[in-house]
Order: sequence, then structure tokens, then C-alpha cells
Amino acid sequence: MPAVIFPGPEGRLEGRFQPASRARAPIAMILHPHPQAGGTMNDRITQSLYRTFVARGFATLRFNFRGVGRSQGSFDNGIGELSDAAAALDWVQQIHPEASSTWIAGYSFGALIGMQLLMRRPEVRGFISVSPPANMYDFSFLAPCPSSGIIIQGAADTVVTPNAVQKLVDKLRTQKHITIHHDEIPRANHFYENELDDMMRAADTYLDMRLSPDCPIK
Repeated sequence: MPAVIFPGPEGRLEGRFQPASRARAPIAMILHPHPQAGGTMNDRITQSLYRTFVARGFATLRFNFRGVGRSQGSFDNGIGELSDAAAALDWVQQIHPEASSTWIAGYSFGALIGMQLLMRRPEVRGFISVSPPANMYDFSFLAPCPSSGIIIQGAADTVVTPNAVQKLVDKLRTQKHITIHHDEIPRANHFYENELDDMMRAADTYLDMRLSPDCPIK
């Protein structure tokens, strides 16, 4: 996982990037949890999502938002972080301009930023949102949500409440032309302390389904 530095809106951004081995390979970008709660690109869930896309041959990037690690700037309440994510995706697309598709994955605050980004980037074909903070932020910007994806939630999460996430899922499922999968992991808290394998199994099963040539979801 080579270390990279690339330009962001407020200066350099620090990341880890695995190039693809073929020209038309898809792109994936992984977004980390809240910077003010200790979130970094080295969070174990962020790393696990990164590794599963790398294993499937994606050109895969994870990076630190502004003010985290060696990334310049300071926390900007999600507004600047969305700009960071857009700049990061631009950077990957310059390296892989012939990418066959683009995926976004994020955990907690990273899931919020990822879902905001896919509203602005029509090339995003799929997403994985782990514990999107639907009880802390207004997700009504998903109107309509342009991509199919999976939302994974811990059943014992006291930070992001399962009921709030279920309401988000129910709202998104009223839309036509997209398919929203929803996996609730039994006993898992917000950090998936003992259920990381179960969480990743949900993500991997979904990816296997979506990447299959006969998948009905395009």
C-alpha cells in the first residue's frame, strides 16, 4: 500500500493508494470516521474495506481528511472534508482515466461524506456505507439517491441508532431505479469490536453479488 501525497483544496493530503493492474479496472475510495473523534485512514474498518477492494483488483485509495496525520488544513465540519473527497477522487481518476466504474465506501462520518459525494459524481456506481450517522446529520440531500448500495449497521450501536438508520433505509427504498441492501449485524456496537468479521462478510457478500457478470443491478 504505497504512501502518496496529492493536492487538496487546503494543501496536501496524505493517503495510501494501490494502483490497479489493468487499465479499465474500477476505482474505489474509502473514507474514514470523524477526525475529531480520532478517525484516521488507519482505522481498522477503513483498512478492512480498503483491503477488500484491493483484493478485487480495484485502484483503491484511502486518505486522511484535512488536519489529520500529514494532511494539511483543519477540520471544517464536513464541508471541507467533502471537498477533500472530491479532490481525492479527481486525483485517482487522473491516474486511471479509463476506469470501468467507481465505488465509494465509508464508515460513520466517512459514510456521510461518501453519500454526499455520490450525489455530485454520477460516475459512482455503488457504495458501502457502514454505520451512517443518520441520527446526527440530515440525510435528506439523498433526493434522489443516484446509486445502489449497501448500508451496514450494528444492532447494538448506541452512537448511531439502528432505528435512525432503518428510517433512512426505508426512505431510500421508496425510490425507483436503485436497490438498497441493508444488513444489521447482531450484537455489534458502533466500533464492531468483536464483530468486524461479520461486518466484512456482509460487505464482501454484497461486493461479490454486485461484481458478478449476471448481477441485475447495474
